[in-house]
Amino acid sequence: MASPRSAATGGLGFRGNVAKQGSTQSNNTRAGAAAAAAAAAAGVLENSSNVSSSNNIPVHPHARRGGRYMNLSRDDSSMGGGDSEMGSEFLYTVHIPATPDHQPMMSATPSSGTTTDTDLRALPPPSTDSGNKNLERRLSLLKTQPNNNNNNNQSSDFDSARWLYQTKGTYGYGNALWPKSDGYTGPTDTSIPPAVGAQPDFVDKARRPLSRKISVSAGILSPYRLLVLIRLVVLVLFLTWRISHPNTDAVWLWGMSVVCEVWFGFSWILDQFPKLCPINRSTDLQVLKEKFEMPTPENPSGRSDLPGIDVFVSTADPEKEPPITTANTILSILAAEYPLEKLCCYLSDDGGALLTFEALAEAASFARVWVPFCRKHLIEPRNPETYFLLRRDPTKNKVRHDFVKDRRQVKREYDEFKVRINGLPEAIRRRSDAYNAHEEILAKRTQLETGIDGSDVPKVPKATWMADGTHWPGMWIQSAKEHSRGDHAGIIQVMLSPPTSEPLMGSSDDGNIIDTTDIDIRLPMLVYMSREKRPGYDHNKKAGAMNALVRTSAIMSNGPFMLNLDCDHYIFNSNALREAMCFFMDRGGDRICYVQFPQRFEGVDPNDRYANHNTVFFDVNMRALDGLQGPVYVGTGCVFRRMALYGFDPPRARDHGGCWSFCCCCCSREKSKMKTLKMSQRGSEVASLAGGMSDEDEDVEAVMLPKRYGSSVIFAASIPVADYQGRPLADKGVHNGRPAGALTVPREPLDASLVAEAINVISCFYEDKTEWGSRVGWIYGSVTEDVVTGYRMHNRGWRSIYCVTKRDAFRGTAPINLTDRLHQVLRWATGSVEIFFSRNNAMLASTRMKFLQRVAYLNVGIYPFTSIFLLVYCFLPALSLFTGQFIVQTLNLSFLIYLLIISVCLFGLAVLEVKWSGITLIDWWRNEQFWVIGGTSAHLAAVFQGLLKVTAGVEISFTLTSKSGGEDEDDLYADLYIIKWSSLFVPPLTIMLTNGIAIVVAVVRTIYSSNPEWSKLVGGVFFSLWVLMHLYPFAKGLMGRGGRTPTIIYVWSGLLAVIISLLWVYLSPSSNSQSQGVSGGFQFP
Repeated sequence: MASPRSAATGGLGFRGNVAKQGSTQSNNTRAGAAAAAAAAAAGVLENSSNVSSSNNIPVHPHARRGGRYMNLSRDDSSMGGGDSEMGSEFLYTVHIPATPDHQPMMSATPSSGTTTDTDLRALPPPSTDSGNKNLERRLSLLKTQPNNNNNNNQSSDFDSARWLYQTKGTYGYGNALWPKSDGYTGPTDTSIPPAVGAQPDFVDKARRPLSRKISVSAGILSPYRLLVLIRLVVLVLFLTWRISHPNTDAVWLWGMSVVCEVWFGFSWILDQFPKLCPINRSTDLQVLKEKFEMPTPENPSGRSDLPGIDVFVSTADPEKEPPITTANTILSILAAEYPLEKLCCYLSDDGGALLTFEALAEAASFARVWVPFCRKHLIEPRNPETYFLLRRDPTKNKVRHDFVKDRRQVKREYDEFKVRINGLPEAIRRRSDAYNAHEEILAKRTQLETGIDGSDVPKVPKATWMADGTHWPGMWIQSAKEHSRGDHAGIIQVMLSPPTSEPLMGSSDDGNIIDTTDIDIRLPMLVYMSREKRPGYDHNKKAGAMNALVRTSAIMSNGPFMLNLDCDHYIFNSNALREAMCFFMDRGGDRICYVQFPQRFEGVDPNDRYANHNTVFFDVNMRALDGLQGPVYVGTGCVFRRMALYGFDPPRARDHGGCWSFCCCCCSREKSKMKTLKMSQRGSEVASLAGGMSDEDEDVEAVMLPKRYGSSVIFAASIPVADYQGRPLADKGVHNGRPAGALTVPREPLDASLVAEAINVISCFYEDKTEWGSRVGWIYGSVTEDVVTGYRMHNRGWRSIYCVTKRDAFRGTAPINLTDRLHQVLRWATGSVEIFFSRNNAMLASTRMKFLQRVAYLNVGIYPFTSIFLLVYCFLPALSLFTGQFIVQTLNLSFLIYLLIISVCLFGLAVLEVKWSGITLIDWWRNEQFWVIGGTSAHLAAVFQGLLKVTAGVEISFTLTSKSGGEDEDDLYADLYIIKWSSLFVPPLTIMLTNGIAIVVAVVRTIYSSNPEWSKLVGGVFFSLWVLMHLYPFAKGLMGRGGRTPTIIYVWSGLLAVIISLLWVYLSPSSNSQSQGVSGGFQFP
């Protein structure tokens, strides 16, 4: 029977075919001819004109295949079977592959004819002809007359292992194996078509995605959504039951509690529904490198084809934002892993302080040592202060033998750098005093030379002097006209010039601090900017400074993407910028307006007493918003698309009309027409700026352009360039793409005219009668300009991305003492109130914003108002204990079941949020506690401040949050115990004292009562303890350290608590007192 290891691919099998020999010469000849024809058709045998009648078996040479043929009998080959066509007298010709052990032992030629390339090709897969039983068994057999001599001589040399595993077959063509140009294929081989060509690149790197969306496991998300639905249904049933079962003994108490509970239910819906679609994302940095920074036919030099990025760092007060902190942030940016010629760093000093200016100059000098050291030894993180304070082995994963030596040298340089920074204030003061004294002497000398009375003291301004002996054009230490905080000239200084396009390798000269051989020592461009400020102009705080940075960078570098950082937020992951580019340069990346990174903080106490990490917001809410239209913009750690900040609509914007889109087909058609019209308008706007417009349109655009962006022609010309450079690479399925290699050309040099134009666009009058702050750039009119700016982009149809990296992208500092923390929350909440009463209210959003995205933005504007109901609800337990009443008539089974189900669902949702977000239950509980603390203090004050601004026009001013450390340098958490007087402390402390007094009064009254009502006591005490548990971190913070809490806080809070308690006892005495005839005065219905 046939061998089970058949030659399905044409490579395993016997050479030859079955042919029966006749008894006569003519029959033998005809049979041989037929066998030869059959073999030729199968691509196995050579064409032969005659078959000899002798017993010798013809052996056909196979020059390309090598090896030899051997004759085996059925018995020798152990393949006997019940084949009716083959008896024991037949022999089999077997082809042994060419190996060192099996070389051809005889030279035989066919009886006639010659061997061709076609005859020597490999055996293709045999056909499955039903008429041939041997071919069905995938064996190629040749019938010959027995020849005992040859059989005995060759059968003993057969090696079955080599025959099985070293036979070469025909595999066709594909990505597993591609035939070579000089291979064994031929024109008559039907398994491989002729001229298949050279092997293509099966791994198409250009089409591999740069980013990937990872859905949350259905095993977590489905129960999560189910619990949300269950809690919603139970909440509706509970509120219905509460409304239908009033407490007739205390209607006022029942009414207040029901109103508060209805609002809490509404607020929970606004907060919970946008969390229904959480997602995660991942990036592939290797694909980004292969696609944009490796040699390709379009980019043979292998230069980086990535777009440029301009990094903005903002500071305003060197006293509250120490220069050493700002300098470390700058150093981490300069050392980032991004093409040097594509990276530019801008520092905005809104205070115009010489201290910040000279600190930046010192940082630029130290960067020439720090940046090459980071590149040479792959240092992480690249903030020197953080790196040298790491409590771990610095030599881990370091392989260069000179690392320890280099680290020691750089550490010494950094210590000297810090000493110089710390000594700058005194150095500037002494220098200024010396120059001012010299100026006074010169003034007196001039006065004497001119004959003026020497008794008059000449008036010499107390100027602040630079190191080169010139006046500082910014703010002076002693304020003077045109040199004060709100009145000084605009300043732009290029600290580090733009690098060359070609790498500049270092050397091992003795003058270098470290050996920089084979290390690129170029540095990115570094620019200092302080915008002009004059009295009578509204400078719009941080938003105005950011818009000045946008215009300055457009003139000087014009990177199509911009990263903004606070001065205390540094780059912790040197690949963070590449992570963002994976989203912008991927398919559909042209519709992304910004990539927001989570904020991570250092220096927070281990217990995170005041929820400074804010993990619930950054790891739960923001991940959930990423599954909708994108996260909100939170002020720092965000990479923007320049065109989105310029007020342009996104390409291929879509309307999300929801149920309204199904109401009327005509309406849908009109929306489609409007969308097409807006798309064409956007294209025409960009084309007009690029110069592709008619003469008539040029006149219109010449009038509209100054009204939109200002009078700078260079700025207007930079807009289409930024639009083109920010596009992803053109490819199949990519819309609005650019050709590969378009961004490999060197950047134009920075000349004096560009610097002069950059100074012009930061003047205080440049924005007059333009759309800056209303549609273009950061939006004005709110202390939370970040949220409003992100809202405007989403409202135009842009998408945003939330990028959570394995290694934190950025890290910063957070205020850890209670006073600063509450003032920070107050500023955020006040901005939310301003948003609610402005045209940025989500209820007025366009149809391009998704419904759940609107709900999320609506919650941003509404959440401060929850403080009013929360304050009332926190006093209700105390009032219940004072009066002996409760929010329900009796603690019946229905009330307890509803309460239990709602609480269990809430806890279940918390557990599942922990599962899909990666936070802990402690983080969740800390967030709940601070929600009550902030809601009864900062949020409440924000509501009143916002109402005053809207109704009376009272402007709200906030001071910067201090980034400096505490007095005790040996304690990292010294700031935690700093307590400063603030009126925000009074409401929560009053709540605590009132509830504490109420518990004592209720317990005493119940114990000595003739008819104690223990159920109402238990209910009131439980809810009072619930309030006190949430306010425990606040109470612990007030204790401070060593009695530092101001006494006035306790005085005012205690006085208010006593007044409220006595007033309520007087207004609503207990029923026992009423029965004894004690008059209670006013009675609630």
